[in-house]
Amino acid sequence: MRNLDLSTLRALVAVADAGGVTRAAGFLHLTQSAVSMQLKRLEELLDAQLLDRSGRSVTFTASGDQLLSYARRIVAMNDEAVARLTEPEYAGVLRLGVPHDIVYPAIPQVLKQFNAAYPAIRIALESSHTLILREKFAKGACDVILTTETTVAAHGVTLAERPLHWIGAAGGAAWRQRPLNIAFGRSCSFRPLAVAALDNADIAWQMLLETDNDSAIHATVSADLAVHTAIKGTEPRHLVRIDHAGLLPDLPVQRINMYHARGSLSEPLAHLVGLLRTKIAAE
Repeated sequence: MRNLDLSTLRALVAVADAGGVTRAAGFLHLTQSAVSMQLKRLEELLDAQLLDRSGRSVTFTASGDQLLSYARRIVAMNDEAVARLTEPEYAGVLRLGVPHDIVYPAIPQVLKQFNAAYPAIRIALESSHTLILREKFAKGACDVILTTETTVAAHGVTLAERPLHWIGAAGGAAWRQRPLNIAFGRSCSFRPLAVAALDNADIAWQMLLETDNDSAIHATVSADLAVHTAIKGTEPRHLVRIDHAGLLPDLPVQRINMYHARGSLSEPLAHLVGLLRTKIAAE
C-alpha cells in the first residue's frame, strides 16, 4: 500500500495556488529545489506525470488536476484536525438579549459569524423590551444585552444613535384624529416618551390598545386605527413613517446601547461583543 506524504501534497496545492514553483517556495518557506524535489517524489510514488514542464510556465496534467482535488481536501482535513486538537476548545452557552425591534438586520449576521468562529458555543437569544432586558441583565440572566434608550447608564456603551419616528398605516389618517389613538406594549420603553411628548404638546390622546403582543399592535396600526413609534430603519414592512408636517410632536433620539459582564471577558464573549459593535455601527 502506497501512502501519500502530506508535505508533498501541500507543495502541490501551493504550486497551484501560487501559479508556479518559485512563488510556492516562498509561500512554504522552502527553496525552489526543495519544492521541485517534493513534486518529483509525488510523481515517482504515483508513477504519473502531474506537471507539464515543457512550457515557460508550469501547468497541470489531467492526472495532476485529479490529484489536486484530493490534495486540497486532505490538507484541509489535516489542518482542521490539528487545530481542533491543539487549540483551546470553547463550549457552553452565551445569553444575548436584544429588543425585538432591532433584531434585524444585524443580529442574524452576528449569530452566523459567531457560530463560524465558535461552533461549540450556543447563543441563547432573548428578544424582549429594554426594561425587561435590563432587569434580566441586573440579575445575571444575560451575558450581554442591547437596549434602546435616550441615555446610557453606567458601564454601558452607545453603539449608535437613531431618530425615533411616529409610524402608521400607509396613506392612513389616524394621526390626524383627536384624541389621538395610540397603541403600545405595557413594557415598551417608547411608550412613556410618546405620552410625554403628546402631553407637552397639549395633544389629547387615548390608549386604544395596550398589549405586549407586537402582532396585535401592528395589526391595529396597519388598519389605521391608531399610531405607534419605531426607530428609523426598524419600521415593520406594512407600516410607514408618518409625514405629519409638525402636527405631531418630535420624539427624542434613541441610543442603541450595549451592556456586558464587567471585568476580563472570555475570548468568545469578547468576540461576540466585537461583532455587535461592528454590525450595529455599520447599519
